[in-house]
Amino acid sequence: MNLPHSKSTSSARFAAAVIASVSGLGQIAALWLRDLSGAAVGDALLGAIYLLIAIGLFGRSRLSLFLAAIVPAAAAISTAYRMPHPEDITMLRIALDLSIIVFSTLELWRTRHNATT
Repeated sequence: MNLPHSKSTSSARFAAAVIASVSGLGQIAALWLRDLSGAAVGDALLGAIYLLIAIGLFGRSRLSLFLAAIVPAAAAISTAYRMPHPEDITMLRIALDLSIIVFSTLELWRTRHNATT
């Protein structure tokens, strides 16, 4: 199955963009499933940041790749630190963050390597 993306966008970058979009939408949608608290609003704001990063990943900027590696890493570390025994949905969120980190780092490495050769 071919996914609809331009030839200039690599599969790793497209995958990171899709996963960041899903993660961001999920964090925003969680507002309707949780009690309205500071943590819930903070997670929704983080979801909005993920959506902005995803929009950037659908483009060609290296800054979005860098942000896609840093922001989910900080979010995953923060989540893991706050919850020593996380629930299944929290583990899914950390797994999505790690996949965004891996895909964006691979693409950042590839673009950096291809730029110098």
